Amino acid sequence: MIIKKIPHIPVLYDEVKYAFEEIKEGYIIDCTVGYGGHSEALLLQNKNIKLICIDQDEEAINFSKKRLAKFQDRVIFAQGRFAKVIENFKGYNIKGILADIGVSSLQLDKSVRGFGFDSEILDMRMDKRQKFNAEILINSYTQNQLERIFKEFGEFRNSKEIALMIIQARLKQPITSSKQLSAILKPKVKSNKVLALIFQAIRIEVNDELGELAKLLESIKKIKIQNAIIAIISFHSLEDRIVKNNFRDWSKNCICTPEIFQCQCGNNNRLGKILTKKPIIPTNEEIKQNRRARSSKMRIFKFL
Repeated sequence: MIIKKIPHIPVLYDEVKYAFEEIKEGYIIDCTVGYGGHSEALLLQNKNIKLICIDQDEEAINFSKKRLAKFQDRVIFAQGRFAKVIENFKGYNIKGILADIGVSSLQLDKSVRGFGFDSEILDMRMDKRQKFNAEILINSYTQNQLERIFKEFGEFRNSKEIALMIIQARLKQPITSSKQLSAILKPKVKSNKVLALIFQAIRIEVNDELGELAKLLESIKKIKIQNAIIAIISFHSLEDRIVKNNFRDWSKNCICTPEIFQCQCGNNNRLGKILTKKPIIPTNEEIKQNRRARSSKMRIFKFL
């Protein structure tokens, strides 16, 4: 892959192409089209497939419409949260579903989106139509609520200390920018890596990212598309755990609870098979070219 030709660097580019290589016709749903890198790769790989491109970010949708315009009638666009939108297409000839659960480099780098450390605003919404944002969260959440997100989503042992720093600072004046929040946290946070984890925890809460992932997987299970390939790319250990556990449950014949001595469910509930015993991770070469790829993991499942 020649990365310079791609405005946003899609992670696991070649691995995504390989995951859907056997699909020769029908539709692939890209639940998180972003800036169109994966979608373009899949459309170029096979001229007989079509794509349904979903994203809640209007800016990403508009960018991808221009980027994929050359494919004309092979692409359908839909804006919204993927967990809700995906069910609108259950009547289509769906052969695959891709979801890249992460924030794009362009979103992170664009200061007007309020994701970065030095942004003059504090926003972090993926869907700008949503009212709730990071500024509301930081200035209205109780100490217990702040502790929860830093403990659950950042897995910090000192979540109480981080929450207290924010509470004490906002008593003096409202926190209205990412730059201001960074300055508050930096005396205790010794590295940008730790600061990034704090910002990530806030972003996950603002966008209900884990809840949306769980809803997406539930939607996929509900529509259960025969022989469809499902590939999910995650960037957080909690996201990967949700994907891993769902795929494991989908592959079980028996779904009885452990306390039941003898199977009562019929032992025929298997929905398909896991195609990746271990998650696919980026190569060292990819990480050198794109450091933001280093935490990415892809798991693949195929329905029967």
